[in-house]
Amino acid sequence: MESTQWLLVANAAVWLGIGAYLFLLARSQQTLDRRIRHMEMLGDDK
Repeated sequence: MESTQWLLVANAAVWLGIGAYLFLLARSQQTLDRRIRHMEMLGDDK
């Protein structure tokens, strides 16, 4: 492979990694939002 091809492959790998990281962050945020809503509902019962 030429150096230009390696650069393109590395660039694609970095962007895929960033995309996967953002996806995992979004899923974690959704889970935290659900847990907070649940805790707020439990707290309102008192």
